[in-house]
Order: sequence, then C-alpha cells, then structure tokens
Amino acid sequence: MSEIKFLDLLKINQEHRAELIQAVTEVIDSGWFLNGDFLTKFEKEFAAYTGAKHVIGVANGLDALKLIFQSYKEQGVLNDGDEVIVPAHTFIASTLAVTDNKLVPIFVEPDPASFNMDIGLIERRITPKTKAILVVHLYGRVCWSEELERLAERYQLKIIEDNAQAVGAEWKGRKTGSLGHAAAFSFYPGKNLGALGDGGAVATADADLAKKVKAIANYGSGRKYEHLYKGINSRLDEIQAAFLSVKLKALDAGNERRREVADRYLAGITNPLIELPSYPQALEGKGDKKGHVWHLFVIKTKQREALQNHLTARGIQTLIHYPTPPHKQMAYLEYGHFSYPVSEQIAEQVLSLPISQVLAGEEADFVIQAANEFRV
Repeated sequence: MSEIKFLDLLKINQEHRAELIQAVTEVIDSGWFLNGDFLTKFEKEFAAYTGAKHVIGVANGLDALKLIFQSYKEQGVLNDGDEVIVPAHTFIASTLAVTDNKLVPIFVEPDPASFNMDIGLIERRITPKTKAILVVHLYGRVCWSEELERLAERYQLKIIEDNAQAVGAEWKGRKTGSLGHAAAFSFYPGKNLGALGDGGAVATADADLAKKVKAIANYGSGRKYEHLYKGINSRLDEIQAAFLSVKLKALDAGNERRREVADRYLAGITNPLIELPSYPQALEGKGDKKGHVWHLFVIKTKQREALQNHLTARGIQTLIHYPTPPHKQMAYLEYGHFSYPVSEQIAEQVLSLPISQVLAGEEADFVIQAANEFRV
C-alpha cells in the first residue's frame, strides 16, 4: 500500500473543489474582501449550527481566546493577576491566551483515560483569586459535567471553552461552543472544520461581551476612527468565510465518518502494548458517540518511539500531540519547577494515528494490521 498520510488535506478539499471555486469567484466578483456579506453569512450560519447567540469571526483560534479574556477584563470581570484554571495537558495556545492577558494559569492534571482536564480535581485548585475555568475539549472529546457547572455557579466563575478541536461535539444535545459563557474556535486547515488558511471565531450568549470582542478585534474600534480599547487587528476575511460556509454543510457527515474510522480502530486494534482512547460515558453507561468528533485518534504506549518507527517503516505517518506540556516549555520557565506527573507521563506516551473523513477503510485496516503486528 502507498503511504498513508496523517491528514490528506488535498483529498479533503478536493471533495468541495467545485463549490470552493464558486465561492472564491463570488467573493472576487463582489469586490469586497473584509467585513462583508460573506462573513456575516457565515457568522449567522455558525451561530445557528452551534446554538450560540453571537458569533464573531476572527483571524485564528489563539486570537479568539485572547479576545475573550481581554473583553472580560474590559467588563471588569477579570483583572491583572487573577487566576484561570487551565489543563496541564493541552496545546500551548490555551496557556498563551491566559498569560498574554496578564492572568495567572493554574494547571489541573488530566484524567489519564480521557486526556481531558480532570474535573474532579478543579475545586482543590480554586482560591479567592480564581475567576475563570478554561475548558479544552481536547482531541475532539467533550469535557463537561454537571459538577463543572455547579463549581462555576458556587464560586461565580466564568467558563471559557477552547473548542479548537471539538467543533460539532455534543453534551446532552448541546453543541460544544454553547456550553460555557464564551467559546473560542479555530479553523486552521487541519481542523474538522478547516479553512484554506487561518481563521477563528468567538461564540457567546453575552451581547456585551460579543460587542467588546468585535470592537477589540477591529483595532479597539466600534466606530471608524473612534477607539475605545487598545485593540488588535484580527479579522476572518471574506474568502475564508465563504470557504467555511461551503465546508460547514459537510461538517456533521465528516464527523460521522471520523467516528466510523475510530470505531474501526477501537474494534480492530488488540495489541496489549497499545492503550486505546474511548468515547465519553453517557448517563446509561454506554459510550456517547456524539460526545467525540475524533479530531485526533490518540493512543498511549510505553514503547512510543519503537511503535512510531515501526509504523513509519510501513508508510504510516503519525504525530505526537503533545510531546512537551506547557509548564515544561522554555517559554514558561517560571513554571518549570512544577510537577504534574500525569501530564508528563501522557506527553511521553501519546501517539496520534491517521484519522480523517477521507481515510479509506482499507487504509484504516492497514493501520490496524501494522499496529497489531508491533512487538518489542
């Protein structure tokens, strides 16, 4: 079999080629390339899809997170030095958004089975300075519970969702991105809903917050040449918005196809050297398939390097998400003395297998066969 790419973006976008060409043609012919009708159309469509009252398109997922925190500071909800609960195991963007706003990240270890922040550990990390919880729906798996909602209510905390990886996932019939007080999305090309360039969005039910996010993203201006805030330039352009409108229509079908690939892996990989991920548990004790959109299929193994080399030799591309926790990055030397053993162990053992809506059944079967053939 020829090489199995980790993610075949060419093939993914080829499925929408005609519509994408039509979309970019319409944008070019309109003569309007920023803050126009195509952005407004996508924002309305995405709000309807997620169940959010307000959606603001921005330049990327990190900007989306940063804008949420800055807007809460402008509201007076957050102030310099306030603490934000964050996962110890996540992509660094989650932490950057906190520290870039002069807030203090308080790391909470993940559940080793789900990889998501262990909600049961949050309360012991809350102090009088804690003002928010940043929940990351990591790898596409929803991270939510009634306990989380009770904690937020009891301690009057804002819950911000980092929904960069889980667009389309659900918790009790509600889409991620509409569960908390505000949410950030990324439309990086490799995401389940990916642009053909960078892109992001903020979603919230808070009209005042939405107004502030929109203004801060536009140089801090709500009216031309009147600047209320020290803003930034963060815009989702018309071409990317038009592309995203095209691809949004296929998102649910694409997520369902990813579940089919994940199910194939879960049933077929039986090697005892490999620990498989899982679906969230539904109330009846069964796997909640809508609670995971499988942005990544992440396994654990104590023999990661050997397994990765074994798969590479068979033409199977794999990646590691993520090899170094935020608190161990050079950028955060001030936190390097902290010990988060669960996160550190996960970082040493995780390996992501190929998964996408265009991965063929025979390709998945080849990955399964190669994984089961691995020995030490």
